[in-house]
Amino acid sequence: MTFKLTIVRPDQPPAAFDLQSGIYLIGRGDGCGIRLRSPDVSERHAVLTLSPEGSAIEDLDSSNGTQLDGAILHGCRPLTAATHSIVAGPYTLSLTLPAVVPAAAPRAPVPAPPRPAAPSVATLPPPVASTPVSRSAPALDPQAAIRREVKNQIHREVLQRIDLKRLTSSRVNTEELQKRTRETLDIIIREIQEKQRLPPGIDPARLAREIYNEAMGFGPLDDFLDDDSITEIMVNGPQQIYVERGGRVELTGETFMDDASVLAIIERIVSPIGRRIDESQPYVDARLPDGSRVNAIIHPLSLSGPCITIRKFSKVAFTDQDLVRFGSWNQPMIDLLRICVLLRKNIIVSGGTGSGKTTLLNTLSAFIPEEDRILTVEDAAELRLAQPHVVRLESRPPNIEGRGAVIIRDLVRNALRMRPDRIIVGECRGGEALDMLQAMNTGHDGSLTTVHANSPRDVISRVETLVLMAGMDLPSRAIREQIASAVDVIVQISRMSDGTRKVTSITEVVGLEGAQIVMQEIFTFSQTGIDGDGKVIGRHRPTGSVPTFFEQLKARGMKLDPAIFQPDARGGGDS
Repeated sequence: MTFKLTIVRPDQPPAAFDLQSGIYLIGRGDGCGIRLRSPDVSERHAVLTLSPEGSAIEDLDSSNGTQLDGAILHGCRPLTAATHSIVAGPYTLSLTLPAVVPAAAPRAPVPAPPRPAAPSVATLPPPVASTPVSRSAPALDPQAAIRREVKNQIHREVLQRIDLKRLTSSRVNTEELQKRTRETLDIIIREIQEKQRLPPGIDPARLAREIYNEAMGFGPLDDFLDDDSITEIMVNGPQQIYVERGGRVELTGETFMDDASVLAIIERIVSPIGRRIDESQPYVDARLPDGSRVNAIIHPLSLSGPCITIRKFSKVAFTDQDLVRFGSWNQPMIDLLRICVLLRKNIIVSGGTGSGKTTLLNTLSAFIPEEDRILTVEDAAELRLAQPHVVRLESRPPNIEGRGAVIIRDLVRNALRMRPDRIIVGECRGGEALDMLQAMNTGHDGSLTTVHANSPRDVISRVETLVLMAGMDLPSRAIREQIASAVDVIVQISRMSDGTRKVTSITEVVGLEGAQIVMQEIFTFSQTGIDGDGKVIGRHRPTGSVPTFFEQLKARGMKLDPAIFQPDARGGGDS
């Protein structure tokens, strides 16, 4: 429903606007929805409520008063006529209500801002200088618009009353800060209810929780972070939040108040881990306290507003049997990979974005004996190892002067001086691949890492490219010799069309023949179809090839049933 508003000042041309249902703060303050720049207009002069159920205007104790249809406005008055004239200082606002509004509409509850609330977020572009800019506001659900404005006003009132920045700088502990915020929020909402200014249909308890989350937590993202069925959260600007649930991406009905709210959440995420985001560094990789991976990008690189992508980690690390239950692999594959880890084979986990490489790397690392000293090297610390002797290293971005950066390659080289039994690199994506290969070839067996690649054969080409990124002008054969002698096993994991993740190949790197690296696939996943629900049907099966290191097991006192490598053995079960 559209409301027509024309703003007239004697020394300026009229400015016409189309307004949607919602609450508009009138005044000269920066945050006013209808901004009137004149010293005769108060910072917060009046509030205009537009709704199909009934519209109203209220004077907010302005210094020079407000006139409605030639009479001084006291308190709140319903708007029942087809047109109304509102005077604030030198401005005259002519408001035309839609014809569908009945002439004797009953007075609707008016959600006015609690005094002394800070100005609300602008819904209407303010007229500036001598040439106001006219733009129609986006079509919004009236109840959603009213709800958002009420949250805006209460949120600002909370910030004003408790002064979060001052309390934070004075080192008030987190529990005390949370307690004060909840108490202040309850008082403000109770005041609004007593004055009967809370719009109908809004649950006070839910409203309090949402505002508390925005003030102290991650706003509307908190509920998604607590939902174990959600694996990914994607914020595309303040008005659009998508989530991935059950392998499917869906749009939620939740929104942020504005760009500033999204930026505040990003700052809340990156600050505790020493990262920053601003116009000079407009994107950042970070992590949540539970290890969930976060990427954020802002203006001027993002034209959609501040964007956040969160890849959630399970609150409890997945075990090998959890992945069996999910159909990601089967027991014979687990038995083989456990032996590979115990034999200190160097393993690369490869796959595409979001395929589950880090989850699989976590699961494989659980097979490492507790007596080993493990060093993990990551851009953002995501791995969660249960062993007692773990040292975690995390890269560091440059400071505001562009100095002080510590990259993955620096950390890998430093890790070699820390007497590691195992080195785990979260992901090789640059020159650190060369240092990783050298470490694998110089006594640091049993290392693990991940690489972005679509197949085991692609891993070889990918690692070659990454080695060249180290700036060393090495011949292709020399690089392949390094790869063939360093890498023992490649585990390929893929995200299927139904959103499930499956280990699609376990491949052994046998050696180098001429200029070609020889590989043999030991286990593979064969897709046979898709069922009526869109679920992938297939099975994990052995190829018949036996690992070349199988004979080493007896010398090491280990056992592995050779029957698992036979195509007709129990390894060929459905997944």
